[in-house]
Amino acid sequence: MSKKFKWLFALMLAMLLVLAACNNESADKPKDEPSENTEDPAEKDDEKEDEEEPANEDGLFSIEDFVMTKTNEGEAIEGGELTYGVVASSAFAGTLNYNFYSDAYDYEFIAWFDEPLFDSDVNYAYTNDGAAEYEVSEDGLTFTLTIKDGVNWHDGEPVTAADWAFAYEVIGHPDYVGIRYGSDFENVVGMKEYHAGEADTISGIEIVDEKTLKITHETTGPSMLAGGIWPYALPKHLLGETPVAEMPESKWVRETPIGMGPYKVESIVPGESVTYVKNEDYWRGEPKLDKVTAKIIGPSTVINALETGEVDMVDSFPTDQFVDAADMSNVEWLGMVDAAYTYIGFKLGKWDADKGENVLDPDAKMADVNLRKAMWHAVDNDAVGERFYNGFRWSGTTLLIPFFENFHDSTIETPTYDPEEAKRILDEAGYEDKDGDGFRETPEGEELVINFASMEGGDTAEPLANYYIQAWGEVGIKVQLLDGRLQEFNTFYDRVEGDDPDIDIYQGAWGTGTDVNPAGIHGLTSFANYTRYASEELEKLHIDGNSEAAFDLEYRKQVYSDWQQHMVDNIPMFPTLYRSVLVGVNNRVINYSMDPASDLRRYDIAVTQEEPVVE
Repeated sequence: MSKKFKWLFALMLAMLLVLAACNNESADKPKDEPSENTEDPAEKDDEKEDEEEPANEDGLFSIEDFVMTKTNEGEAIEGGELTYGVVASSAFAGTLNYNFYSDAYDYEFIAWFDEPLFDSDVNYAYTNDGAAEYEVSEDGLTFTLTIKDGVNWHDGEPVTAADWAFAYEVIGHPDYVGIRYGSDFENVVGMKEYHAGEADTISGIEIVDEKTLKITHETTGPSMLAGGIWPYALPKHLLGETPVAEMPESKWVRETPIGMGPYKVESIVPGESVTYVKNEDYWRGEPKLDKVTAKIIGPSTVINALETGEVDMVDSFPTDQFVDAADMSNVEWLGMVDAAYTYIGFKLGKWDADKGENVLDPDAKMADVNLRKAMWHAVDNDAVGERFYNGFRWSGTTLLIPFFENFHDSTIETPTYDPEEAKRILDEAGYEDKDGDGFRETPEGEELVINFASMEGGDTAEPLANYYIQAWGEVGIKVQLLDGRLQEFNTFYDRVEGDDPDIDIYQGAWGTGTDVNPAGIHGLTSFANYTRYASEELEKLHIDGNSEAAFDLEYRKQVYSDWQQHMVDNIPMFPTLYRSVLVGVNNRVINYSMDPASDLRRYDIAVTQEEPVVE
């Protein structure tokens, strides 16, 4: 690495906040300042009794009372099996490849058998400790990526530079139907021409040899080593002859997926479970467990599944149910601030597939920002967090969540619960009840009925949706559930992604991933920008926030403060709740941690006895 770029990179690392979430990309999480777990697990036994019921006198819990690393009690047995619960109210989609999936539940099944080529440090910046290493040119634009020896696909074939380049070629292809293509890919030299069908190859990608790849970019910025390099290879020897548009439905994604991770897929029950066996050829070393089963567990049965040992652990326990599970003696509870938030989104346009960008519709039902602002003022999200989630969620303000502690601007004034202010805004904007039915008409005197899409979930899903409808009704806005019911998870996202004209507003959630750059969700060319809001000013902020100038922390903080203010002023969506994540882990499980500072990984997880401890 050149001296110049070393200086820039050091400055970037100084900027990156200490994060405390373990989601990949999501992928979309939020919170107050996360605290690292610095306790010695051996010292926690005496504290366990107190930790089981960390509620305050008002019955509310605080995520600050939870640790992130499981206590190791007992010695690991040789081999053993583990069952991992993925809490969901519906089947998982089954798109089991990082390059194609969009269902957050699919991620939980992929992560057991595949992994990124780069490791990340506690600040979620790429390191050279993973399956691949990188070097950077003096100008910071060209990355030379080298895959280490011994890194193989599950069928024994080596992971190659051609596989890594293949992932870029597939995601950038005009026929690609996933949600990954966006500003990070367009930053690769020649990608725009390739994506437009004007070139057969990506000029900025060079395969040097079997293990070495060079990628040259148009610009450099702080996000380059926090997600700007796509870290997931795609097995070209298996998918190379499959048309790109058909890849997500191919057997190598749906039926017999392979990866390079610690466990190999043995069998799949579509929508229900995946069974894995250890990958004895795993490049880090042989995994501790012989077998893992990941399975869907319904929110209504998750407590029983943990009590009886049906599952050893769950990906994310429903925080609204914790009050009934806090005293469970066979499970240790871990928790942390989540890099995610829930939100209300307004449908403001359409995805233009020909242009590959989001286009505003000036005639959209929700086009008036005054209507959107009034709807934000009408809901009491502090009360929602307390009543529905026992304090594990709390009212959101800006769309750069407190998880990004260096960039979340808490000084920005955002609409708070004030139904009288909501009524005043609506009155001034011309929304009046002209026929005396208790609901307001449009300024043009037409009936205003807003269709609200909200998905099925745990016990809180229906009462929460009904609360929002009631709150909006109290200020005179008539809102009704889409089709009169909650939507099944996959159907919900199919309709939201497809810009179903029957949807006016929707309640969604984003896992932010670990890069503060918001362009991946909100960018002009991001298919994942489900509100379809875009503007020249917003795009300039996206560019400035990940420019070379943004290596200056204060400059970048100001850009993202302006970004947050822009989104508050224009309100394409508003955050409802920042979130915590809880994980229940059976007492027989050891070597597990949620802590990003921990060296523990999935292949380290072990058990101390053959059968789970039961309540």
